[in-house]
Parts: sequence; structure tokens; C-alpha cells
Amino acid sequence: MRLALAERHLGRVIRAYRCHPYHGRVALPQSVVAGWLGITQAQLSRVENGPPLVHLDRLAHWAKLLGIPASCLWFALPGQTQRSVERPELARASTNPHCAGPDEGRRALLAGIAAVAAGAGLLGSNEFVQPRRIGTADIARLNAVLELYRSVDRETGGGLLYGEVARFAESVYRMLDWSHPAEVTPSLIAAVATARQLAGWTALDAGRHGDAQRHFVAGERAALTADNAPLVAMIRYAQAKQLQHLRHNRDALATLQLTYAQLGSHATPAAKALLWGAQAASVAALGDHQTALRTLGKASDQFDRIDKEREPAWMGFYDRGELLAQYGRVYRDMARRDRRHASEAVRWGRDSIAAFGAGNVRSAVLNEVGLCSALFLADEPKQALAVGARVLKQAQAMSSQRVLDRVVNLRRDLVRHRELPEVAAFERVVAARAALAA
Repeated sequence: MRLALAERHLGRVIRAYRCHPYHGRVALPQSVVAGWLGITQAQLSRVENGPPLVHLDRLAHWAKLLGIPASCLWFALPGQTQRSVERPELARASTNPHCAGPDEGRRALLAGIAAVAAGAGLLGSNEFVQPRRIGTADIARLNAVLELYRSVDRETGGGLLYGEVARFAESVYRMLDWSHPAEVTPSLIAAVATARQLAGWTALDAGRHGDAQRHFVAGERAALTADNAPLVAMIRYAQAKQLQHLRHNRDALATLQLTYAQLGSHATPAAKALLWGAQAASVAALGDHQTALRTLGKASDQFDRIDKEREPAWMGFYDRGELLAQYGRVYRDMARRDRRHASEAVRWGRDSIAAFGAGNVRSAVLNEVGLCSALFLADEPKQALAVGARVLKQAQAMSSQRVLDRVVNLRRDLVRHRELPEVAAFERVVAARAALAA
């Protein structure tokens, strides 16, 4: 429902309402809801699956019939001012009222997602769900809950999220032993593997590296059982990102190269761009900058060939911002050895931040940290400090150990400007953050 509202698509809002677990395991029939709206079942099907409605009178009439709060709408109802129309970021903030701190709001949101999962029979209050026969609708609900968790992860980080996602992933893992038609077995195993991958990813972001590896291994095993090569590649990509974060770049590079080789004919343009971009970052960190640039060029060529309709749904996170972020990483490594590359590092950093979508908050913050480093390397300490002050505030509002680790690493790139009092003061603040996190 939240995603549909953010997309400003009333048809998808209606579909999310019809399929909500509150109504039981069977969705409200289109014919029933169509009757409420005064249209036919076929017309409602076109509204739900077609382009967004733009006719204001019909939007307002149906919003009133369905009782959608004005604060959730992107248009004004009759008799109300445009003040009710919220930007997407304000709509997100409605789940986190001013009277509560950010963590309280996030916990309330996670509790809501857990309630949805429990209502769908995917999660029990005591981590045990009564076994039953699994169908395609259950798998669709499982994937929908995972998408909700993913959206929270991108916005706030994995710190608060990990416990909830791990509990969910381990709960749905038990579904492999439940009865289900043979034809749904591959999609069920793939959904379970995806849940484990997300649990590992949030554990990585929370700094729980042992837990991350445990979930990645379980997810990879499930994906291999499902014979789902693209999903295996996605899990190994996440493992490589963990190795990069821990500065084990030779191991990361070997993992990425093996993954690419094993994908074979399953390698879509997005998968190739993703893996080559990540390889370039590790190659640059190991000092082979010319190979890194050539690999980035191959990633860019594949990115331009991406057809979103032919890519797996879980590849939706990979956008131009992610590709440009790898350019920023490579050029920062080059600038650490040759300052002439620093201006390019700054440019790629700014371009990547501008390219990220509004919901991808953590990636934008990570690249703000990279931009701060690049500005120090480019001998622009005043601009670097301005970005650094913003980064410190953003990092404090997120529950991401990965962001904090990157902030602490800023100390290696500000060395040349340490004699400036304001830079020295900034370094002391960063050191204090590191001490608190230890």
C-alpha cells in the first residue's frame, strides 16, 4: 500500500487494499470492489493494471469512497487546500511522527510489516507458524513482505532491521518442509533464498559479519537447489560486497570472477554491469587502474543494454547511481596515488548522488562520504568539511554500521589538511564517533 501511494497510482492502491491479509487468505474479488466504485470488474482490472489515473474528479471520488486519508494523497480533495498534498519523502515521514524519535517510528513501521507477515500466515508471534499447504498466493505475499523490508533497508539501514528480517527469513525457511504442489517448488525455494539474502545483507549493514555469512551460505544453498543461477549470482555479489567492505579485495575479485564465469547464458545485461562494476572497484583497490577503467567501460556498455522488463524483479535496485558510484570508487583510488585524478573523483561522486532515487537514502549517504573523501583529495577542504558536516548528521540518523565505518575511514584522506584547525576539529569528531562505535 505504501509503495502504491508513493507511486501515485490509485489502481495499485486499490489492488493492495483488495489483497491485504486483513481480508483473509483470499483477496476481495474485483467484482465486489468494482461495485463499490460504480464500475465493472473489467474496468477495475484495467484501472489496477493500466497507467495511473489522471482524472481529478474520479481520483477524488474514489479516494473518498475508500476512505484514504488526505495526508496520504498526492492531490487535494474538494474543500481542502493543496497543503494536503505530500511529497514522497513527507509521505514516508507520516509513519514517523514528530512526537517520536526516528528509531521509535522505524520500530513501529517494522512492527506493522511483521503484522502483515503474521496475517498472511508467514510469521508467528513465537517464531512458529502452523504448517499448511503452500500455494502461489503465499509466495506472492512472501515476496511482497520482502519488498517492504527492502524499501526500509534502503531508507534507514540494516541496524534496526536485521533482527526482524532474520526472524522472518528463518521462519519462512521452514516452509520448505510444508506441503505444496510440485510446480511451485522452484519459486518457493527462490523466495526462501531471497529472504536469506536480504537477512545477510541487513546483517552486513549492521556490522554483524558472522551472521551475514551464515545467511548468505543458507541462501546460496537454497538458490542452487532451485537451479536459479541469477539468484546465486546475486547472493555471491552480496558476499563480494562484504569482502570489499572488510578490504579483502583479492577474495572479492575471485568471487566476482567465478560468479560471472558460472552465470554463462543466464548473464543478463544488468547482471554483467553489476558484476563488472564491482570487479572494477576491487581491481582499482589492488592498484591496477587501467584494467579497472576498462572493466568500468564494459559495465557501462552493458548498462545501456538493460531492459527492465527482462530482468529479475530483485535487480530493480541496480540503477545508474549504483554504476556511477563504482566510477567514483575507482577514481578515488586513483587519486590517492595521483592527485590529478581527484577532480574526476569529485565529478563522479556528485553525479552518483544526483542519480540515486529518493528512496535509496543509504546509497546516497555512502556516496556523500565518498564525495567528502574526493574533495579532501582534490585540495578542497572547505567544501569537504561542508559535505562532512552533512554526512555526520545523516549517519547519526541512520542505523547503518557500514555508513559509520566509511565515515571513520575519512581520516585517511584528510591527512594533507590536518594542520587546518577546522579540519583537525572535524577529525576529532570522527574519532569520537569511532570510539563510541567500538
